[in-house]
Amino acid sequence: MRLFTIGWIITLLVAGTVLQTQAAPRWWQPQGQLRWHIQFTGPLRIPRNAHVVILDLFETDPATIRSLHRQGKRVVCYLNAGAWEDWRPDAGAYPPQLLGNDYDGWSGERWVDIRRIDLLGPLLEARLDLCRAKGFDGVDPDNMNGFQNDTGFPLTQTDQLRFNRWLAAEAHARGLAIGLKNDAEQARLLVGDFDWILVESCSAQGWCDLTAPFRQARKPILALEYVEDGMTKSRLCTVAQQYGLSAQIKRRQLDAWSQPCWS
Repeated sequence: MRLFTIGWIITLLVAGTVLQTQAAPRWWQPQGQLRWHIQFTGPLRIPRNAHVVILDLFETDPATIRSLHRQGKRVVCYLNAGAWEDWRPDAGAYPPQLLGNDYDGWSGERWVDIRRIDLLGPLLEARLDLCRAKGFDGVDPDNMNGFQNDTGFPLTQTDQLRFNRWLAAEAHARGLAIGLKNDAEQARLLVGDFDWILVESCSAQGWCDLTAPFRQARKPILALEYVEDGMTKSRLCTVAQQYGLSAQIKRRQLDAWSQPCWS
């Protein structure tokens, strides 16, 4: 009887281990404060103390990603989800009916109709496949707040929620973590779908408080501010401490230079 009991306990423990293994997250899930680096132009110079590096999907080669992994860093691919860029290798695959107004201030970019997942979906799925194939750990999808802009389409908050959740699910299905880019107005509704939030100019524009749902969920809040907006390190770091931001100042060309609050 004792042998049967011990064997039964072992069986339960093994079964529990299997269930835990099957239920374990299949993608990286960061928590709390992160030291991070983002760079799209100039010679690549990554701080040694950076936990996470955000690089361009198309312009980053797998060897660079492998090298960063050997240094213990996570690497995230930047891709433009809500707008079209005329210089990308897949630009010609976008149907004309997807393209809306020019993106003000960014030459060569146009907003896309995020309602048309039937047309846009396969294009973004191919980008996510490339992100995974190159060895990235996660996705930084840009322009996830088209409903707040003059896109040329009558986008609603509901349209944006549907699109953002769809993209998050597609990333997770590929084992990729994903961040919410700028759509802090819907953070409360989307915090369960995304692994972090990355906000631009929230301090300069005064809306960093909208990121609170991610802080409450112990998910990172990456805050990017720009010298062109007149932001100073002392001002930013005061706001960062108040709202739990992993914050830094960069130039708009996103070269190697930065002023992070953690250094």
